[in-house]
Amino acid sequence: MLQFVFWTCMILVIYTYLGYAFVIFMLAKLFPYPSKKKLDYLNSHQNQFPPLTLFITAYNEAEIISKKMSNCLDLQYPSDKLHILWVIDGSTDNSRSLLEQYPMVEIVSSPLRKGKTAAVNHGMKYVKTPIVIFSDANCLLNTDALKIIASQFGDPSVGCVSGEKRVAFSDNDAVSSKGEGAYWKYESLLKRLDFEFYSAVGAAGELFALRTELFATMEEDTLLDDFMLSMRIAQKGFRIAYTPDAFAVEYGSLNMEEEGKRKRRIAAGGWQSIGRLLPLLNVFKFGKLSFQYISHRVLRWSVTPFALFALFPLTAILGYWSSSLINVFNIIFVGQCLFYICAALGYLMRNSSKSSKLFYIPYYFLFMNINVIRGIYYLFNRSFIGGWEKSQRK
Repeated sequence: MLQFVFWTCMILVIYTYLGYAFVIFMLAKLFPYPSKKKLDYLNSHQNQFPPLTLFITAYNEAEIISKKMSNCLDLQYPSDKLHILWVIDGSTDNSRSLLEQYPMVEIVSSPLRKGKTAAVNHGMKYVKTPIVIFSDANCLLNTDALKIIASQFGDPSVGCVSGEKRVAFSDNDAVSSKGEGAYWKYESLLKRLDFEFYSAVGAAGELFALRTELFATMEEDTLLDDFMLSMRIAQKGFRIAYTPDAFAVEYGSLNMEEEGKRKRRIAAGGWQSIGRLLPLLNVFKFGKLSFQYISHRVLRWSVTPFALFALFPLTAILGYWSSSLINVFNIIFVGQCLFYICAALGYLMRNSSKSSKLFYIPYYFLFMNINVIRGIYYLFNRSFIGGWEKSQRK
């Protein structure tokens, strides 16, 4: 019985973190979804660019408004087709007065802080264009991002488009930035392969778009508004396109303590999303999408972290019970010991710029999985879980 539990845990861990990447790579190459990009057509027919709204939510973002607006004005998109909308959620700084200096900006504000999801619900009442593109206030977009995203909607099967999140870091940064950067490189690869096969599984809030007509008001306590919005559109039968050439750049968290705040909130949102997207677990109804959703999201947000941490005591017990010193359980146990030692060294060097990938990647990997478990406590022990909880960034 104990061996059955061990091998179940081992298969879950290997499939979730390595096996699915291989499976989706093969599926994307052997059975790609037949779709075509429309960017060249849009570039040669300027009048064909659809009107769109650049939707930015903000809470006390006065210090970065000028930089964000400078970036918005540099975006290559016909000015008569671009509407910039800022939704201010109960800010106590001078965000509104700063934005009023830009005549092309529409400002929607709420005197009370109700949270990002409430801000999105409120702001969408003012969107009149057929496409809306969401971007976080602290992210900078590449100049062609809007054109690239708009081109994807030339495919009628696409209801939502996700850009790529990129984390800016240098060799002098600490683990919080380097670990997040490494994670997003791997995550971006999976998203690209998911889309090549059928659909990306969720959108990144830093930069994503949708057909306005597909928007549905969300519960105000929703923690992952970007994920819920995009997956509910996928649930309606539309695909989520992934466009790595349209990207949003932001700095990593100031330190691991600040990164921990973010990870716990995301993990809690993951648990919440699983409960609210229960129909998507039905592979008989949703087919490819269910397979991708379960493999890419549900397993890593639910059972796999528990399986990961169960492996260590299981291998220790099974290795001890074995009649031979050299057996598969002892070999795996020793391998885990080395992995945890590297992670421990990564933890000790978490605020140093000298930490090697050999140390900070194991540490960040364990850090993410610990916070999935901590996310359960976060979800059920907050009095106002819809509110903004900003993490300090570099």
